[in-house]
Amino acid sequence: MTASPTVAPGKSSQTISKTYPNYKVIVLNDDFNTFQHVAECLMKYIPGMTSDRAWELTNQVHYEGQATVWVGPQEPAELYHQQLSRAGLTMAPLEKA
Repeated sequence: MTASPTVAPGKSSQTISKTYPNYKVIVLNDDFNTFQHVAECLMKYIPGMTSDRAWELTNQVHYEGQATVWVGPQEPAELYHQQLSRAGLTMAPLEKA
């Protein structure tokens, strides 16, 4: 006697796809980086960063204490975070968006 396959009621064979979470790269205000240095680092390390946007974010860092400078997948977020940190910027830990 052979057993036939059974399917539990209410269970479907559909695959549920999940997207990977995005991460935020956040620069914090400090007392030793100049506006010029922060803006230059943003333009150097964040892809597609324009001069105008870099200066907007630099002002936000100064006046609000922090700015989210990039949001996206974990691997590039880790790279940009590391590059900005090595350039001397004060960074918040990566956080999920």
